[in-house]
Amino acid sequence: MVRILPQTKAAAVNPLKSSQPLGAALAFLGVDGAMPLFHGSQGCTSFALVLFVRHFKEAIPLQTTAMDEVATILGGADHLEEAILNLKARTKPTLIGVCTTALVETRGEDCAGDIANIRLKRTEELAGTEVVLANTPDFDGAIEEGWAKAVTAMIERITRPGEQARQSKKIVILPGWSLTVADIEHLREMVESFGLKPVILPDVSGSLDGTVPDRWVTTTYGGTSVEDIRELGTAEQCIVIGEHMRRPAELLQRLTGVPYVLFRSLTGLKDADRFVSLLSAISGAAAPAGVCRRRAQLQDALLDGHFHFGGKKIAIAAEPDQLYQLASFFIGMGSEIAAAVTTTDVSKILEEVPAQSVQIGDLGDLEALGAGADLLVTHSHGRQAAQRLRIPLMRVGFPIFDRLGSQHKLTILYQGTRDLIFEVANIFEANRHAPTPEALDPLPKREMPDELRSSPLARH
Repeated sequence: MVRILPQTKAAAVNPLKSSQPLGAALAFLGVDGAMPLFHGSQGCTSFALVLFVRHFKEAIPLQTTAMDEVATILGGADHLEEAILNLKARTKPTLIGVCTTALVETRGEDCAGDIANIRLKRTEELAGTEVVLANTPDFDGAIEEGWAKAVTAMIERITRPGEQARQSKKIVILPGWSLTVADIEHLREMVESFGLKPVILPDVSGSLDGTVPDRWVTTTYGGTSVEDIRELGTAEQCIVIGEHMRRPAELLQRLTGVPYVLFRSLTGLKDADRFVSLLSAISGAAAPAGVCRRRAQLQDALLDGHFHFGGKKIAIAAEPDQLYQLASFFIGMGSEIAAAVTTTDVSKILEEVPAQSVQIGDLGDLEALGAGADLLVTHSHGRQAAQRLRIPLMRVGFPIFDRLGSQHKLTILYQGTRDLIFEVANIFEANRHAPTPEALDPLPKREMPDELRSSPLARH
């Protein structure tokens, strides 16, 4: 059984995790016409905005209540109300996603009560705009928890409760935070190829896919509509990707009766087969020829690629669900997990990670544990450790700011797993070292007995 090793350092040497409010804001960015709002100081918002812009290379709609010293002491309810009303008047969003920060959470403000009072007093002014609160203090959890809390909050606030008439071809998909734009687009195409109608919440492929709108839009300009969120209860089935999305799926089932099936990962032949089998069962149709062809391509890639993976030592630092996804992939290809580092110990998925131990820590821990590995796997902040250790780096997760196109990299189902095999194999191929005489010598001279070292043969 895997051992979960707690964090023992008083401070992070090189931080691995991103904050909860950033994860919640990312989820709100997957809703059409949305405006994430950080309830806290300007600094909290600015830091998250810089990471978003560097990662996506896009203009990101993100606002703040800009609490100052006086509001920190006396309370930020007035700042919150002013920010919500200004956003409504100036940008006319369909949804304002309020993400609390450590500043208001440490002070113990009743943000839910404040928003309820704002809704009550400003009913007419806020007509047509949903205000959703996600309690996401920076000092607790990470991007994974923030994303899940925002999705839970949207379902709780917007989705119409009660048993409703089911649409037999409609399914709800709750993707994990680490699925890229390309992943979600591919997921939708796969579901639609079975004749099904997917509603994906959140859908960052509609709002962060790199397209340029024909006019300036102050909010998000794509993603899941608020009306779609309201009608989630009419779906026949809910598909959940990632253990951290179990809670919103359970809430949806409790509110509307829609059953869910959870996939801890969609990477790898076995998990992709299970997903395709589920779609076939829901639709009553056999897998399309194109899907079968991609499966055959993956089988060939598995045969071609396993020579490069066998016996390789991999050091991974990622959020819990992504750590499980990647570790399972590498183990399935014949590699060994030399080091596994993650951000938080609250996820049950850590008990299933195929490694001897999982360290709760930062990129400093990855550097210490990953010495001697053949590959480091983490986001762009791991590049200095890779340089110092002289180990190649495979960039995954968030943020990736020193490479283009990270959001268009596919990592799930048959095609994504195939692409992942090729990417890693090519990294190994590009960093292959030619054998040296010392490495090939079964009996190095420093280990020779004295009588052999002094012989004429040893000198020549």
